[in-house]
Amino acid sequence: MTGQAGFFGTVMEGSEAAIVTIRLRVEDRKLTEAEWYIARANDPGMNGPRQPGSPPANLHNPEYLEQHPPRMSAVPAAQRVDRATLGRIVDSYFDAITSHDGSNALAHKGCGRAENGSPAPGGAFLPPAPPRAGQGAAPPPAAGGQGPQQNGAGSRDCVAGLENFNAALVAARRMPLIDEEAQVVLATGVFIRKPGSPTPRNAASWWFVIDEAKIRTTYTAMFYPPAGLAVPNWPPYDGNWPLPESTVPAPPRVP
Repeated sequence: MTGQAGFFGTVMEGSEAAIVTIRLRVEDRKLTEAEWYIARANDPGMNGPRQPGSPPANLHNPEYLEQHPPRMSAVPAAQRVDRATLGRIVDSYFDAITSHDGSNALAHKGCGRAENGSPAPGGAFLPPAPPRAGQGAAPPPAAGGQGPQQNGAGSRDCVAGLENFNAALVAARRMPLIDEEAQVVLATGVFIRKPGSPTPRNAASWWFVIDEAKIRTTYTAMFYPPAGLAVPNWPPYDGNWPLPESTVPAPPRVP
């Protein structure tokens, strides 16, 4: 529809796996745009750099993602909703974030969320969409993961905990790819934190897998930019970036 294609998954950088979103545009049979969101194991996370001997600070988990990939099959035509509806469903998710009210999101109870490959929140098992005719059974949870019956459907799902979520708004929101056949939407944006918060902004790409006109799962490739880095750096920019260093005070030094 728009001459674009997207990829979400892993790429090898030498011996290290990075989790990526890639968006490409083709015009006149030539590549004219390539946009990347890259998450690496040693990148900083919400609370700062990775500490020696500790897991990745940014939740980097390609192994879990490999065991629980997004749905990769077409949805039967009779079960699809149109492009405009898909866009409204995704907008409802961001509205839930900025209103701090999960009930605003058009999402299934028990909907799954994976951030840089890790199931979230609270280590919850990421439930795939129910198998359709001709598809195999759903993959099992990762080792140590919890199934929906253990968490309680809807108790720890993709919109859990928004009432305390440290975000004032989702800036620079875009939906460059809407795939009606797959019922999947790619969105990008930047979490702007509450005034005075030392928590860094989060520049993220989200892949929303939609089933029965509701969000079933969402997957991200994201990073936490330093306060002076220009994000988004893709037009139309939608904001005054980079932020001055004084906007987000440096966290106090720990003796």
